[in-house]
Amino acid sequence: MEDNHNGLYTLAMLVSDHAGVLQRIVGLFSRRGYNIVSLSVGPTYKKGISRITVVTEGSTAVVRQIQNQVEKLIDVCRVVILDNETSIQSELILAKISTKDNTRSKVLEIGEIFKAKILDVTPQTITFQLTGGTNKIQSFMTLVKSYGVVEMARTGLTAIERGALPLSLHPYDEED
Repeated sequence: MEDNHNGLYTLAMLVSDHAGVLQRIVGLFSRRGYNIVSLSVGPTYKKGISRITVVTEGSTAVVRQIQNQVEKLIDVCRVVILDNETSIQSELILAKISTKDNTRSKVLEIGEIFKAKILDVTPQTITFQLTGGTNKIQSFMTLVKSYGVVEMARTGLTAIERGALPLSLHPYDEED
């Protein structure tokens, strides 16, 4: 992560599970004019600790500055920038696609190609659930767009490092 081109970067954060923590993090992004492209929050295996995954855009220097500023916030335990090549990144999308008698089989075929799960079928629509990386989700949406996207809901990206070591509360204590 040495170049200074503008791109998308994924930050993984461990935070105390207290009211107001997310608001402080989002407030920092807002005050500094940093864009949040994607945000997901959920509990971890450790009681009282939540994990926040933020996708943001900017140069390497700007993203490192964001990392340093977020780490200083109250109740933020750890922030790391995940490398796209050494992490697993996925999101979930629910997509309701318009169908007609003459297009239903084509829409179903696209869903099958992407291994999307069918959640609901009506005479006018098919609702799919699809998980995967951003490129997979975007490719699916590009292909079904011409049939008509009636409604869509995305979770935001979540990510985890590859390998055996976890993101721990302390950078030098990987066994907590």
